[in-house]
Amino acid sequence: MSGERVYSIKGGSAFPLPAVSLAEAGFRERDDLQEWVLARPEILGPDVMVVAFEFDRWQDSRGDRQRDRLDVLGLDSDGRLVLAELKRDKAPDTVEMQAIKYAAMASRFTETDLVSYHARFLSNRAGATVSEDAARDALQEHAGELDPDQLRQPRIVLVAGSFVPSTSATVVWLSEMGLDVTLQRVQAYRTAADDVIVTVSQLFPVPDVEEFTISPQRAEAAASQTRRRRKREGSTVVRLAQAATIPDGTALTMQPVAIDAEALAAIDEWIAEDPRRGRAIWSNNSRYPLRWEYDGNDYRPSSIAQTALREAAGIERSIRGPSWWFTPEGKSLTELAEETTPSGFDWSTLHTILNSMPKGRWTTYGDLADVVGTAPQPLGGHMTNCPECVNAYRVLDASGQTRTGFRWNDGTEQRTQQEALEAEGVVFAGNRAGAAHRLPEEALRELAGEYISDGR
Repeated sequence: MSGERVYSIKGGSAFPLPAVSLAEAGFRERDDLQEWVLARPEILGPDVMVVAFEFDRWQDSRGDRQRDRLDVLGLDSDGRLVLAELKRDKAPDTVEMQAIKYAAMASRFTETDLVSYHARFLSNRAGATVSEDAARDALQEHAGELDPDQLRQPRIVLVAGSFVPSTSATVVWLSEMGLDVTLQRVQAYRTAADDVIVTVSQLFPVPDVEEFTISPQRAEAAASQTRRRRKREGSTVVRLAQAATIPDGTALTMQPVAIDAEALAAIDEWIAEDPRRGRAIWSNNSRYPLRWEYDGNDYRPSSIAQTALREAAGIERSIRGPSWWFTPEGKSLTELAEETTPSGFDWSTLHTILNSMPKGRWTTYGDLADVVGTAPQPLGGHMTNCPECVNAYRVLDASGQTRTGFRWNDGTEQRTQQEALEAEGVVFAGNRAGAAHRLPEEALRELAGEYISDGR
């Protein structure tokens, strides 16, 4: 808040700490503020992961590169893009207009785009190549199956030492018009020992009274997002696989929907050239449930649908793949998922593995989900509130980093995940755990008591 006061307590007395700007404290915008956000993305809001930073790979409608640079591109757990502009001191009076331009350009991003950008980001931070498959797993582990409609509605976060009145007024008006814009203020304070404390305060919407300060349009948009999130809870594929709604070995056919007539005709012709392109076999594998008859490999429904759209019609965009695949009874995967009531999932295998994990080793949510028979997102959600999930701190994301929002079951534990693992001998490079201490999926299956042969 603008009237924030920070005190140090000594001998029962409160002493106010003098406020200083980040510049006066010796901090820089890119070397310090930006690095803080990359290491602590919760500065941008709860459940935000960083997809890329210093992003400048914009293209206009003619394919020409644009020179604008977005400070941080993020993704929240609801599958919405988060665009952040960082200013060390007072933000210029055009900062909100710049962010709106970025939001308009980012609203055209597809899942394929994000996977590519995130793989490049992870590779840059790790100093080694990270595959697009690993990047995709990290994104889906955080946000589940990405919804193209959600990606078209990015939210904006402006972080600065202060904002001019015109920016604050504009942001309030934009919020009343239905846009999701947040103002975060960073402020430094100097202690008597000449140390520096930095606070981050949300100026707008005002915390705790946000529901009274946002517009009816934005409130309805938020409610709509909540309804969509609940509808796709656990994602279409996960719900179907967990409930075994479709028997293993069921033949599915591709029937494109929600595209224009020209693209539909191009795909029909593409399939007619080789009918195997339009057929797949279902298995209750929550990650890759379709074995494509065309090449015999396993895929997600959206991956094959996007390939068809790209190869046949030359169109590259995100689509809801499950709505393209139909059972012999004429029902799409999306329709079947909507009719499926999620049943209680047996987490006993997960509990067995976690209880047996040796000290000094770590694994990922994705590998655990494969062994347990679910997807990373519901597994992570279960672990967050599970008193039986001992050793949960030994589970990291696909890139070997700790998860934002991790909580200890033991309320007295004060260490971070990284500190606990380092105490057991796990070596970190920055904030990324070393691969040498990672338990492979085969070892997890052995901990679960499964017999391994021929690799799996």
